[in-house]
Amino acid sequence: MEKIIEESKQGESLVLENKPENTKKLFIESYGCAMNFSDSEVVASILSSNGYNTTQKLEEADLVLVNTCSIRDKAEQTIRKRLEKYNAVKRINPKMKVGVLGCMAERLKSQFLEEEKIVDLVVGPDAYKDLPNLLNEVEEGRDAINVILSKEETYGDISPVRLMTNGVSALVSITRGCDNMCTFCVVPFTRGRERSRDPQSILKEIQDLWNHGYKEVTLLGQNVDSYLWYGGGLKKDFVNASEMQKATAVDFDHLLEMVAVGFPKMRIRFSTSNPQDMHESILHVVAKYPNICEHIHLPVQSGSNRILKEMNRLHTREEYMTLIDKINAIIPNCAISQDMIAGFPTETEQDHQDTLSLMEYVKYSFGYMYSYSERPGTLAGRKMEDDVPEDTKARRLQEIVDLQQVHARFRTEQYIGQTVEVLVEKVSKKSPNEFSGRNSQSITVVFPKENYKIGDFVNVLVERTTSATLIGKAIGLSEMN
Repeated sequence: MEKIIEESKQGESLVLENKPENTKKLFIESYGCAMNFSDSEVVASILSSNGYNTTQKLEEADLVLVNTCSIRDKAEQTIRKRLEKYNAVKRINPKMKVGVLGCMAERLKSQFLEEEKIVDLVVGPDAYKDLPNLLNEVEEGRDAINVILSKEETYGDISPVRLMTNGVSALVSITRGCDNMCTFCVVPFTRGRERSRDPQSILKEIQDLWNHGYKEVTLLGQNVDSYLWYGGGLKKDFVNASEMQKATAVDFDHLLEMVAVGFPKMRIRFSTSNPQDMHESILHVVAKYPNICEHIHLPVQSGSNRILKEMNRLHTREEYMTLIDKINAIIPNCAISQDMIAGFPTETEQDHQDTLSLMEYVKYSFGYMYSYSERPGTLAGRKMEDDVPEDTKARRLQEIVDLQQVHARFRTEQYIGQTVEVLVEKVSKKSPNEFSGRNSQSITVVFPKENYKIGDFVNVLVERTTSATLIGKAIGLSEMN
């Protein structure tokens, strides 16, 4: 699986749509990829219809849920520390119930209930609709668990409650699960087979967001490029579809175009892309519509063909570089970001140098970089010895991070003297007198507030930069308003 946002990022419990008739309080935290944050919004919606409003105060919660990540051991350790905190509060408030959701729940299943006794319920990513029944089981004094994976569930019929919202940007899930069996990744085992969501339900959700004043959506999935809907959701069933179904099938470039045309004043992003599934037709759609952002998150994991094969990545270094060339030719201003793993089993110094040389070729705008962490249940965990010393992993990772910093600064400096269109998302962390937002390339831009407001599209003249931020002054509203 390709990570979409940084791991172990904590989400506050916040909801703007509390129902006055609800009498119970839910505290929910999310860690890991953007899909987990999106899933938490689905969970909040399901429980909102069953008597729960969310709260930001752990101590007053009747129900505490943590949506978990299993992609790396560090993420799981973070979750365990949070569970210790929840249980400390529970000792003061014995009526509080604690539950684990998501990938870690799926991976460890009944261990939380049978061995550790630190939670009341365990719910996998495809079982969130069963939460009301599971809570009844808990109320009757029984342990509750449902980690059954589904081949159909997409939650397309659930209208998410927006958590952590700035009222401007939202996540819209279009696929679930993953069919890629990368040897380092637990996602196929924790989220199941890949399936796509009905495009009409996607358009309906975006329309609802537009009606509520949102200005940007991110189409979300473990692998958005393999989105395929023909009246059923599973990619594997496409070969059995009728000729009429095949003729009317919606794949990702068609879906992307439908959204861009249907919402011309809405900014469109998408993540995550998989190199072997990103076809040229998708690039042409991005280039055609100005409201589709010019940023592609394109994980590669390694620059070594030998390591890519060991990882079961279904592309070579050369194929990846050819795709980079196509992106640069078709979308000249496109920002490209990466995921990179340092110290995969058997990685040699030459393999590491191959990764650095690939980075030099692409010069990524930004990236997410980690040292290899063995995950139980994966092919690498079962079959490969974690044989790269930790100090070597750390040194190689630091070299990757250092090189990425150089490339990031190189990319941001290209914007000095240029005007960029920025969607204002929030007040800057460093100054209450400045706004922060992102340009089409997903690079943060900071500028003085003046008379602008959150949700405006503002043209900003870039005057200086850091490796991660463009700094400038507003010169007026853009045509997107």
